[in-house]
Amino acid sequence: MAERRTISSGSTFEDQIGYARAVIDGDRVHVAGTTGFDYTDMTISDDVVEQTEQCLRNIEAVLTEARCTFADVVRVRYFLPDRDDFPPCWPVLRRYFGETRPAGTILICDLIDPRMKIEIEVEALRTPN
Repeated sequence: MAERRTISSGSTFEDQIGYARAVIDGDRVHVAGTTGFDYTDMTISDDVVEQTEQCLRNIEAVLTEARCTFADVVRVRYFLPDRDDFPPCWPVLRRYFGETRPAGTILICDLIDPRMKIEIEVEALRTPN
């Protein structure tokens, strides 16, 4: 039977809503939609680029715990309420995903908290040790 375990980021949202930041299922790592909150103090910047950086730091912490890196990411999904906020994020995204170039999808939609300007979800494949 494949390993299945969850990873928590410590976000209060996980307990309030009832989900895990990530689920490891065998060699697959499914990272839930992650926003730009700094989970240590539950603050969020007003700037979309800063939120993007924080999203990716949050995701990186989960990938590290799952024994992965951004090089293992095969799928990324971006959720933004304002399409005009996406282009300013491209340099940051290219820095994290430019070498790997995972399959990507961009969705323009409302997010649950009006302070959130971007949410990022990834899937990664773990390579055997």
